[in-house]
Amino acid sequence: MKYPVLVLVGPTAVGKTAISVAVAKRLGAEIISGDSMQVYRGMDIGTAKITPEEMQGVPHHMIDIKNPDEPFTVAEFQERTDRLIREIVGRGRLPMLVGGTGLYIRSVLEPYTFTPMEGDPELRRQLAAEEEQHGPGHLHRRLQEVDPKAAAKLHPNDLRRIIRALEVYTLTGIPISSTQTAAGAEPRYDDLFLALTMDREALYRRIEQRVDQMLAAGWLEEVRRLLERYPPHLPAMQALGYRELVQYYRGLLTLPEATALIKRNTRRFAKRQFTWFRRERRLRWIDVTSAEARASVVEAIAQMAEGKWPEGVEAVLRGQK
Repeated sequence: MKYPVLVLVGPTAVGKTAISVAVAKRLGAEIISGDSMQVYRGMDIGTAKITPEEMQGVPHHMIDIKNPDEPFTVAEFQERTDRLIREIVGRGRLPMLVGGTGLYIRSVLEPYTFTPMEGDPELRRQLAAEEEQHGPGHLHRRLQEVDPKAAAKLHPNDLRRIIRALEVYTLTGIPISSTQTAAGAEPRYDDLFLALTMDREALYRRIEQRVDQMLAAGWLEEVRRLLERYPPHLPAMQALGYRELVQYYRGLLTLPEATALIKRNTRRFAKRQFTWFRRERRLRWIDVTSAEARASVVEAIAQMAEGKWPEGVEAVLRGQK
């Protein structure tokens, strides 16, 4: 038998954190973060990292396990998460994988699936315009910063492949040199695969409000402290929001310009997350746009878990120990 795993995904700012904690308390679960940036210590505000108070006693894993200058790959995420799932089941609790990094989630649920998502024509046009603005070799130098293995294999004039490599990194946070082709489609776990969704305009309003809240909470100071310890070209420092604030500190953007860019780029990121997750055929969507839906979502997920494991989660776990 396969280990049971509850998986909860969705776009940024949709409300995964609070809902996942409530579900975990209801079902006796431990949460494994599926966010590619929350692994880094010191990157707290800008990644919307859960606080100890917000955890409400629910164990959380895969948070604060690396320094920003330490490499982290999807393969390592898969290996660590596989081990955690075994350990959590061994404690008689339900593993719950929560996050918005689609490639990380897929690497756990499907065998060797490190395939990058479909292309983003708008992003490709932006990258091509950036190369034209800054001159030949600019994008190749950017690629060297985030994926030196891929850059070493590409000629600086091979603009099409360079753009593709940067596109994959921008969309997934994973170097294209770490990707592999799927070796099979059979799910690796007995998973219940759920996604939170919301009216697009409502989500965009939440994104903009959250960016303002992050800045008010000291995000600028967080970035300043990081820059005192780490160079700005690190892949971790190129994360959404951090890159724009680094540009502000380097005098390349004003704070209003950086803020507007963060909001715009986060909206685009959420759109790409929707695109990624909609390709997952086994995914069941839960709309949490209305206050009524958000109030009842925990019970709805609990009922889905009971339908998935009708003999009860506890009995399933006992059978796996």
